[in-house]
Amino acid sequence: MSGLNRRTLLLGIAALPAIASAQITDLGSLSSAIKNPLMGMLTSQLGVTESQATGGLGSYLTLAQEKLAKGDFDRIAALVPGASKYMEQARTLGAVTGPLKNLAGLNGALGKLGMKPETVTKFAPMVTDYLGKAGGSGVQGMLAGMLK
Repeated sequence: MSGLNRRTLLLGIAALPAIASAQITDLGSLSSAIKNPLMGMLTSQLGVTESQATGGLGSYLTLAQEKLAKGDFDRIAALVPGASKYMEQARTLGAVTGPLKNLAGLNGALGKLGMKPETVTKFAPMVTDYLGKAGGSGVQGMLAGMLK
């Protein structure tokens, strides 16, 4: 290897950490979408903020906990890493202030997060579809029944 090629290679290798750290800030939302595909899908397809997606998912899970038997809810929660943290965040953000009881209560919680009505109507079906695919047809049916 000639001296110039070796020098260029060494300069390129030395620059990699700086290039990588510069990219991390630009790819922050991408990395969180990779870590949690459901949150990435909600923010990208519905155009909600990360806080709205977090609080909305927590509200959805809160309703699931209210409506489903403990074992059934545990199956759902297992599909969402950090489910209890999402539920806690929904309370912290003021979306969940008491029992949600039904789909209307869930939609009200989503509205408290500042979601537009047209987004609210898409949120629960999108989460249901995602979790149903992840958990299978039994989970899909269970969640659809919970929203009736």
